[in-house]
Amino acid sequence: MRVIHRGLIGVLSLAALVGGAPVLAAQAPNTGTVLHVSPYVGYMVFGDYIKGPVGTSLTNAPGAIYGTQVGLSLAPNVSLVGNIGYTASDIQVGVPFLGGVSVGHSSMLIYDADLEYGVGASKAGSMPFSPFVQAGVGAIHYNINESILNTQATNLAGNVGVGADLTVSRGIALRVLAKDYIGKFNFQDATGLNLSGQTANNFAFSAGLRFDF
Repeated sequence: MRVIHRGLIGVLSLAALVGGAPVLAAQAPNTGTVLHVSPYVGYMVFGDYIKGPVGTSLTNAPGAIYGTQVGLSLAPNVSLVGNIGYTASDIQVGVPFLGGVSVGHSSMLIYDADLEYGVGASKAGSMPFSPFVQAGVGAIHYNINESILNTQATNLAGNVGVGADLTVSRGIALRVLAKDYIGKFNFQDATGLNLSGQTANNFAFSAGLRFDF
């Protein structure tokens, strides 16, 4: 639980830095934007945490994800971004010919800090849009429940993403983002067993609104 609190405090403390807005504005003299907030919803697809014999595997079923990003301008095209997201789905064992067999349920809290680089404004017809890339590091915290079993695990996860902001009106844009969270499931944290899983690519596809201040 302390891990979650530290992650939440780290992400939410970005908002507290708005008190330093004059300094940030001085660093980005060509933009009026100091803070942007982007609530989003989307869909997350998980990679295999481990592969067993004869084609078996362990993973999470795909599920909905929702969350918020908070960004602070550091330079005209560079922002520091804090992200927190939530998703939940069944834990599945992949069995040849049978597909995924549910063996439990887990809820996941995702938090990370990233640098975002704006490639520059372009136009798609009459709608201006601004592509960007993100990269950073954070963690995925799992809360696993099944019958009498209740355990937790926290995994370090790096991430890379690509997206675009499509301007809707002054200070408001539609943000679309595809992000890959890369990490290993921490079996020792969850089960106490010294079992090493494989590196998994977990893809989050989301859309939301970006509000600039």
